Amino acid sequence: MEMMERSYSLLLVSASEKFNLSMRNLLPESRYRPVQIATDAAQARRCFLEKPYDVVVINAPLPDDFGAGLALDLCENSGAGVLLLVKADHFADLQARLSPLGALVLSKPTNAQMVSQSLLLLCATRERLRRMEQKTASMEEKMEEIRIVNRAKWQLIDQLKMTEKEAHRYIEKQAMDRCVTRRVIAEGILATYK
Repeated sequence: MEMMERSYSLLLVSASEKFNLSMRNLLPESRYRPVQIATDAAQARRCFLEKPYDVVVINAPLPDDFGAGLALDLCENSGAGVLLLVKADHFADLQARLSPLGALVLSKPTNAQMVSQSLLLLCATRERLRRMEQKTASMEEKMEEIRIVNRAKWQLIDQLKMTEKEAHRYIEKQAMDRCVTRRVIAEGILATYK
């Protein structure tokens, strides 16, 4: 399979101008675009309401929240990859609490290579999650089609006194003859016998 270059939207949550500048230098525009900066947890939550992000980097502590609460919220309520950077004395506790939920926690100070590798790992994880979301959506569509077709079969059974096998065959044949999906036929039947 050919590897295609994808860009990832990134939300950087940090009150430190120095940290924001050094992070910007680690984020090539070809891979991370757009990059939005929020200076506190409340602003980050507002940004997330406006637009979902693929990756969120949180530099703890924040002025209004240490950062762990924001990381927890994002892990539980979004598909974003979350990287939380904390001082070494908080690392063990936060890593134990947040890693099982899917957040990546790094101890500060760290180096550029470690941050870059962590971001690549989060992007790879985001891709896996994106594929799972697509499969889930596809399964939900198929299940909805089955429900609609079954309701249409019951209408045929009730209204036209067909057996279930006859109703199934009728819907299948109509779909093949008209070159449409079974769902289209089923929706037509449901509209007819409303």
